[in-house]
Formats: sequence, C-alpha cells, structure tokens
Amino acid sequence: MWRCPLGLLLLLLLTGHVALGAQKGRGRRELAPGLHLRGIRDAGGRYCQEQDLCCRGRADDCALPYLGTICYCDLFCNRTVSDCCPDFWDFCLGVPPPFPPIQGCMHGGRIYPVLGTYWDNCNRCTCQENRQWQCDQEPCLVDPDMINAINQGNYGWQAGNHSAFWGMTLDEGIRYRLGTIRPSSSVLNMHEIYTVLNPGEVLPKAFEASEKWPNLIHEPLDQGNCAGSWAFSTAAVASDRVSIHSLGHMTPVLSPQNLLSCNTHHQQGCRGGRLDGAWWFLRRRGVVSDHCYPFSGRERDKGGPAPPCMMHSRATGRGKRQATARCPNGHVNNNNIYQVTPAYRLGSNDTEIMKELMENGPVQALMEVHEDFFLYKGGIYSHTPVNLGRPERYRRHGTHSVKITGWGEE
Repeated sequence: MWRCPLGLLLLLLLTGHVALGAQKGRGRRELAPGLHLRGIRDAGGRYCQEQDLCCRGRADDCALPYLGTICYCDLFCNRTVSDCCPDFWDFCLGVPPPFPPIQGCMHGGRIYPVLGTYWDNCNRCTCQENRQWQCDQEPCLVDPDMINAINQGNYGWQAGNHSAFWGMTLDEGIRYRLGTIRPSSSVLNMHEIYTVLNPGEVLPKAFEASEKWPNLIHEPLDQGNCAGSWAFSTAAVASDRVSIHSLGHMTPVLSPQNLLSCNTHHQQGCRGGRLDGAWWFLRRRGVVSDHCYPFSGRERDKGGPAPPCMMHSRATGRGKRQATARCPNGHVNNNNIYQVTPAYRLGSNDTEIMKELMENGPVQALMEVHEDFFLYKGGIYSHTPVNLGRPERYRRHGTHSVKITGWGEE
C-alpha cells in the first residue's frame, strides 16, 4: 500500500492524459461506462486491500473481479468515468471515495447490493430495497434442527450432515434420490415363496454375503441424482445372483443404464420405474455389463427422459439373446447379454428372508423412505417423530428399493 499526495496525483493524471492524447485510438477501458454512476455497490468490500494491490499509472492487469465485471486498483482508474474498485480511494489514496455508497444488506461481513443474493443451504436469500434479506422457506434435505433433535433423543441411531445432500430441498431429495414406483396390486398379490427352517436349525446372529461368497458380491453403484433405484437395485441383486449360481464363472456387474435407457415400457428411466418390469426385461431381453454400457449420470437440473437405448439384441433360440450393437463404451469389446430366471416374491417374515439370503444370495427389498432417513449416520434406523410439530411440507416420504446383503446385531 502507498499514499499519494494530491499534487503528485494530479501530475500523474495529467501525464497519463498526455500519453493518451498521443495514441491514435482509444482502448476498451476509455470507452467503458463508469462502474459507480449511481453510487458504489458493495462499498464495504475489500478488493484492493484483500490483495494488497495498488498500481501506479495505468496497469490493465491491476484488476479484480467485481460483481460480474472487473474493477481496477491503478491510478488510471481515478478519472472522470471511474472503474476503480470500491476501496481504491480509501486504501490506495487515503481519501474518501468521490461517489456515494449504495446501501445494501449485510451478510458474513460483506454488504450485498439490492437484489444481491446468497444461498443458505437450499434457500436463496435476496437483498430487498429496505436493506432486509428475504429468504425462501423450502424445507432442506439436510436440516440441522432435525439432526440435533434426533441426536438428543433416544432413537437408537445417529444423524449427521451428508455433504452430497447439502443445498438440496426435501422435495428434490424425494424426487431425485429414490425412484421406485410402488408395485401394483397384481404384483402384491403374487404367490409368495416360503422357506422353512429344518428341525433344530438356528440362523446365526450375524451374516454377510461377501464373507460366504468372497469376490462374488459387488459393491453398490452410485445412482447420484437419478431417481432410478428400480434399475440399480435390480441390476445389483442380479449381478450377485449370476456370480453365485455360476460358481464364479461369470461375475459381471450388470448395467443399470441398460435398464434405464432400454426398458422403457411403463418405465420412466431416471424419473422412476417398477421392479416387476425390470425383472421381466432381465429375463426376456437381458442386459450387458456396466463396463460395456456404463451409467451416463444425470443431474437434478437436467430433466427429461433417459438417453436413448444404445444396446439392442436379437433372439438366438430357446430364449437366449445376442447383442446386435457394439458396447457404448468403445474401449470394451465384450457385449455378452446376461439373462436371469423368473423373479419370485418372498414372504415378509424376517426368518424366511434371512434363510433365503444365506442360501441363495442377496435379496431385493422395498422400503418407505421418510425425511429423517437422509440424515442417517449409524445405529439401527427407525422413523422418528421429530417433525410431527412442524408443517406437513417438512414430512415427506417416497419408495426406494435396495439390495440386502446380510444382517447383524448392535
């Protein structure tokens, strides 16, 4: 930082004007409108001071970002039409600014101009003309008050902040992070397969499929903000079952994208789908591996259907099918089609589900997800009543589908 006497400042400015007069044309800065014609916005902002930046004469690189444009910390900025940074006069010259400050709203030690905005989690706050902030009032997926209420209560599990959910509304969480449509009555009325324990048989207190079938149980894939749990959970369970029942001769990670893009009959891709439709497609059409047809991803602000199907197949006899297209991943040549036997429905008895899992591998389950589940960190989850006293928009739920790989006690 340096201080400049007014006499020297005038001399420097006159010298600058003489030099400019010798030029044949005017540069962009001479033609640009002033930044402070209606007053200084963000008058409390520390621009030159933050970077300890004060430059003599004209230095076009002596510039900083300023409210969508740039401002300068050189002496050339202090002319009739000014493009100086708001704190140039005070920090570099030690004099009051020649323009009046525009009053705005204070947040985080900074003054925001009228209509300036900042985000508070999932809510946008806008500075009003009365110098007050007006913020949206959407329930957020990560709710600090709910986290505290759960952790202070005796609910058997701990809540926390998942950074991937920060900035999302509760409505967006339900809409984009789940994605299974509740089964129709005909599916719910399917005949259940019952498994019976042998006389004297006792199931272990803990079981993990990856320990019984090492290298045959696959890690889950991240569905991101694609509401496609119907495809991800189906592909995950089928991948493990194929690996187990082929005795490890086939260990594919089946492609959820193949289901999202190609299984379109009564399905909605990343906007939700049905489990019975997914299993029908796996049986009748089959899918390739995730390596061959990888997940393309989908952000919540990009609506619309899933990308068009890029993997087709034809029948080769006896229910088998063969791919008629190359892998969408051009680096992979193996486009084998994997099919499964018909899906079946288990009873809701815990013991029967546990026996099925232990004998045949991971199973698929539907679950009703409530607003507090997005905060789960550890323990044995159960839905809590912490939001009962709040407006109904804070209490939301949706249907999700998952792969179960084991059980245990805590």
